[in-house]
Amino acid sequence: MLKTALAAILPFLVLFSNGSDSLSDGLSKAISTGDSGTIEKLVPTGGSVTFDINLALLNGTSTKMKGAALDTLSFSVDKSSMFTLLVFNNETRGPLPSSMNLLPQGRANLPAKLAAAYQSLTLESLDYGDQYDLVIRDGKAEFTFFNIEGEQYAYDAASKSMTITDGRLLISPEFAAAMGRAADAGTVVGTVAVSSPLRTIEVTQVVDGEVRSAEMPAPEVGTVPGPDVIVGDLSGLAQFGSAVGTQVGLSVGTDSCNAGTENLHWFAEPANDHPVIPQNIYRMSGGATNDQRFEQIGQSSVKHAFQALTNNICGFGCNGVGNTNLGSGCSDPYVASLNSTQSGLGSRAWINPFTGAYPRADSGTPPDSHSGHTHNGTIHRMITEIADLNTSLNAGAKYYAEGQYVTPHEYAWCQSNPTQCNMYNNVSYRRYTVSGTGSPFAFSPAEATVRQKAAITAWTGAGFADINPAPGVDGVGIIAYKVTNTSAGVWHYEYAIYNQNMDRAIQSLSVPLGNGITISNAGFHSPPQQPGNAADGTTGNAGFSNAAWAQTQTSASMTWSSDTLAQNPNANALRWGTLYNFRFDSNRPPQTATATIGFFKTGSPITVTVQAPTPDAVASQVSISGRVTNSVGAGIGMVTVVLTDPSGNSRQALTNPFGYYNFENVSTAAGNFTATASAKRYSFSPQTFQVTGNISNIDFTPLP
Repeated sequence: MLKTALAAILPFLVLFSNGSDSLSDGLSKAISTGDSGTIEKLVPTGGSVTFDINLALLNGTSTKMKGAALDTLSFSVDKSSMFTLLVFNNETRGPLPSSMNLLPQGRANLPAKLAAAYQSLTLESLDYGDQYDLVIRDGKAEFTFFNIEGEQYAYDAASKSMTITDGRLLISPEFAAAMGRAADAGTVVGTVAVSSPLRTIEVTQVVDGEVRSAEMPAPEVGTVPGPDVIVGDLSGLAQFGSAVGTQVGLSVGTDSCNAGTENLHWFAEPANDHPVIPQNIYRMSGGATNDQRFEQIGQSSVKHAFQALTNNICGFGCNGVGNTNLGSGCSDPYVASLNSTQSGLGSRAWINPFTGAYPRADSGTPPDSHSGHTHNGTIHRMITEIADLNTSLNAGAKYYAEGQYVTPHEYAWCQSNPTQCNMYNNVSYRRYTVSGTGSPFAFSPAEATVRQKAAITAWTGAGFADINPAPGVDGVGIIAYKVTNTSAGVWHYEYAIYNQNMDRAIQSLSVPLGNGITISNAGFHSPPQQPGNAADGTTGNAGFSNAAWAQTQTSASMTWSSDTLAQNPNANALRWGTLYNFRFDSNRPPQTATATIGFFKTGSPITVTVQAPTPDAVASQVSISGRVTNSVGAGIGMVTVVLTDPSGNSRQALTNPFGYYNFENVSTAAGNFTATASAKRYSFSPQTFQVTGNISNIDFTPLP
């Protein structure tokens, strides 16, 4: 292994008096006594990671690696990762113990344990002396999925970039045990490759093996081509104003950062070329471990940005440009009280979240008009039910605040520079603790801000699938799902759909059912909508509806739907920056299935992979029989029995002199069959039943 080889070849550097841990850690393995030159520490500014992997072998459906077709799992490298490479005189000497966050670019059929952690995977370089140099882990739980061996590093000084190739992915012992296949520990299932541009974070000059000087280079200004506004930090979540009925109004501070190399337009109103900023709050709760469901419980109007500052909150380095532009690398903080100022908040209804378009403030349809309505303690802020925050009603629940930036400049830049589209990474979240059983509530941060990820990705143990109905034409979203075995023979199915920036909105969700599946406790949840007010962008200024989606169950599917656009332009469709929940209990365990999502404004429905109940296995042709007897058990002959299937098709049979009847070659179908018996002197009650195989006891006795 690379580190072992370095340790064997290169003697330790004598500790130097002006050194520090950050400098000395690993330097002794980077140079030899008598060497002179420059040591650099470099970290990623993005890049890509690919797994070429045998999914059949990983899932246990195949035992062959050689010659097998490989699937490619693609990830982008989180730009805030601190995976640190040591380079001496422009030659790589390997990484320091550090990690690289992996952002999935798509989905795959993975073992449940890996699928649940897919949004939080990291590539980690381990401490010196460990058995493996690199591993793939769940960055939240520090659970190792793959050990890596045989990797080769290369550094290109001209482009200041790094590649890692030929790393073999070995199933870790703990992952093998979690899959119930302990014998598969150490099995090679594929390879990993990394390609990443780098930036220097520390430079050390060495003369004859001794450190002479060390410096931190000036921060590089912007690392992403084009303008790229992100939520660098969330802070100060608080209740503002008094409760109104059963609701309170919340707000959170958002620090924006321009990670791009181009200055981002920040022209204040009346111009319509500045970011708008919505805020959301979510709760994870329910079940034995308080993570059965993930719900949005509040949403705000949008803050219209004005006058960019020139802070360096994200550490990108600021080029000093402010006011009408957020300079490359620069940051602009909006504290919670500023984001709660109701006169600066406007309706989401005016915004196209993909293009960032909205009317000018001096037009006939100003996007944040406040004439014609009064402000109480909740309007425009994150309107949230008191019961959803009450700690006595939500013991053990976890809460998450989320901020998002939507700006027309990123879309306009994308149209001119199709490879530099940065409209998809503008959401970040932070976990908070809630105190109080009634208004006013208090909040305190529980974890650091998670940049460039939607809050839904914090849902513990959930599976995720991307929603991208029209790449390059409209935005994206996520459907998340989790199945919990709540008691013997009962499974709870929970679905959450998050619309990040799709203008078309979502109007329906349909989950497949099948033979032998019964469901109960079907439900729906959505956050409160802002009330209607003058010039709010909704039809008739009525605001968007709060009506629950209709629920329709057939033998083949369970469907939830809002009114259509034609029925009600203000229907409670799943619009941008919002998350809705759908749920039911079932008697059947889960399997991978295909759900259907329908849209509100435009576009054909799409299918997504989720978990849904497993139908009973049934034979295609079965027999159904029984007997008709009188009150003392004697058979009654010449009774007509009619069998009707779920589609309404009927056939009939006559009982023999001993009262027996029989239907052969009955085609099974999901749903209820009905058998009725009739005779001149008797009347009988019909019988309803499901057909999962041969049945021989559909018996009848006359009514008194």
